[in-house]
Amino acid sequence: MTLSSHLQELKRKHRVLSDAVEEAQRAPSTSDVEIADLKKQKLRLKEEIERLSH
Repeated sequence: MTLSSHLQELKRKHRVLSDAVEEAQRAPSTSDVEIADLKKQKLRLKEEIERLSH
């Protein structure tokens, strides 16, 4: 896998997590802990994308 394709995949996963966070925040059955976990995963991906981009 090339660096470019790896970055694209990380960005795709970040978008998917972003959508999941938004959906979880709208769902009353989702706990704050679950939302926080999704946000942490999203942040890890963002940091990895930034690290690989520079």
